[in-house]
Amino acid sequence: MRGGEWTRRLAGAFALACLLLLGWAAWMAPEHLSPPDASLAYASPAELPPLGADNRGRPLTEYAMQGARVVALPSVAAGLVVMGFAVLGGLLACVGSSRVGTVIQALGEVVGALPRMLVILVVALVIPKDARGLLPLALTWAVLSAPGAMDEAAAVASRLGGARFVEALRAHGYRGSRIYGWHVVALNLRPVVVRQGAEVMMQVVFLEIALSYLAVVEDQPSFTHADSLVSWADLLNLGYPSLVLDVPSMHALVLGLALIGIVAAMSLCLGVAARAR
Repeated sequence: MRGGEWTRRLAGAFALACLLLLGWAAWMAPEHLSPPDASLAYASPAELPPLGADNRGRPLTEYAMQGARVVALPSVAAGLVVMGFAVLGGLLACVGSSRVGTVIQALGEVVGALPRMLVILVVALVIPKDARGLLPLALTWAVLSAPGAMDEAAAVASRLGGARFVEALRAHGYRGSRIYGWHVVALNLRPVVVRQGAEVMMQVVFLEIALSYLAVVEDQPSFTHADSLVSWADLLNLGYPSLVLDVPSMHALVLGLALIGIVAAMSLCLGVAARAR
């Protein structure tokens, strides 16, 4: 087996393990944090395995699991939506219709010109308080990211030959389902489709952390989760004072950064695993 194949397999295994771990943590996350225990305030991982405690003696494990619950489903949903749009863009490039291409390009330019963060904030403010959550914001981000994914997938399909590539395969007796499903999507569009979906998953996680951090700093209700839950942003907020003050919360900062790093590594590995042979 070639080295490139081993790299793809290892990257795919790591990404799958991270995704399963994220899903398990989200599934097992408690509804509420444990009651405070002043005797365990700022307990280190050695004192309260495996991740230590916060300033009120509550396990940071619960922070990590609740944060996973906040981002898991919305980030995956956003990634799948972008992947669907990317596949659509690639398939439309194989149709060979100039009218369809013009309409898609016009819609893409309109959506792509919108300022993403401003749109996200408007959507967050419009959603009723009892219905607020990360999923609507994640889907909005996915729609705003879709034009770029469609353009890249269409460029890949165009390099294949577009409609000429499809007609050539039809001339060899292949059915439409095999041409579009296997030769176009699975063999040629797969790398860009999976990479775009993985990047949007990561972006949604970063978006949630950014919005939650702003809410925590301003002492406001979060746009992305219920008040009974905490975000990975709470870990960063709990841990950063240790950089400038004599506060024993460095383990919280390290945990928050590690969780962000795992998500980034998962995104990168998904893209590597989907590379063409």
